[in-house]
Amino acid sequence: MDRKLIGFTVNDTPGVLQRVSGLFSRRGYNIESITVGPSEREGCSRMIVAASGDDALIRQMCSQLRKLIDVLDVVLMHERPYVSRELMLVKLRMDPSKRAEIQTLADTFRCSVIDIGPETMIVQIVGDTDKNDAFLQLIQPYGILELTRTGETAMNRGM
Repeated sequence: MDRKLIGFTVNDTPGVLQRVSGLFSRRGYNIESITVGPSEREGCSRMIVAASGDDALIRQMCSQLRKLIDVLDVVLMHERPYVSRELMLVKLRMDPSKRAEIQTLADTFRCSVIDIGPETMIVQIVGDTDKNDAFLQLIQPYGILELTRTGETAMNRGM
């Protein structure tokens, strides 16, 4: 099953996120990630949901979302060219003798080292999910102590 992004605009009212997540839960759909924040329209928020399913299932999800009273519009991101990004913070165990190796990997992936302590290092990476996953695979041997990811946010290109 392919992972797809669904973008939608909602009224910025209490309980909207609960109704959206409840809809997914009742139907047995899994939300892989969800991002929510203010949009360009006053009183509206934009949500981006990453979910897996075939085209029919994803279209069914969109159809169900459109029925919710506070949902204003729904867009399947993959139907037009889009850009997406995810922020990830990774706390690594840092052996001082490995600092240069980790820094080289971070530089290669255009990451930022945002904190260094005597035994740890926190690296910030912003990119698409595949890039972030590739970085994680390469740094796994250094010892990941903690990891947090925002989930993907996305925007269609052009008009």
